Amino acid sequence: MNSETRISILEIVGSPICVSEEDGQAVHDKIAPFIQDHKPVVISFAGVTDLISAFLNVAIGQLYGEFNEEQIRELLTVSDMEPDELDLLKQVNDNAKAYFKNRQAYDQAWKDEVGDEE
Repeated sequence: MNSETRISILEIVGSPICVSEEDGQAVHDKIAPFIQDHKPVVISFAGVTDLISAFLNVAIGQLYGEFNEEQIRELLTVSDMEPDELDLLKQVNDNAKAYFKNRQAYDQAWKDEVGDEE
């Protein structure tokens, strides 16, 4: 069995505040190769004091556009999250799964709403 790799969000971000999409991308770019290579990875949120959905959307949510749900569930584990943070992560994951399941319809609805202003 493959041994898991532990990754500290605090070390990647360099701060206990996880709010930017750029920091989320850095986390994503660190963990995606493990999933790609079918290696288990644990991401630790120990020491994180502020966490928002924009960060999680990029860090974890976009994985659902690259890998199937089974791969993510099997290979990615999160640790050291407070219950409210776990609730936020579940909401991000549910939204990501819905979006990537029917991306074209979501994108069209957004375009219909805002036009070409994006």
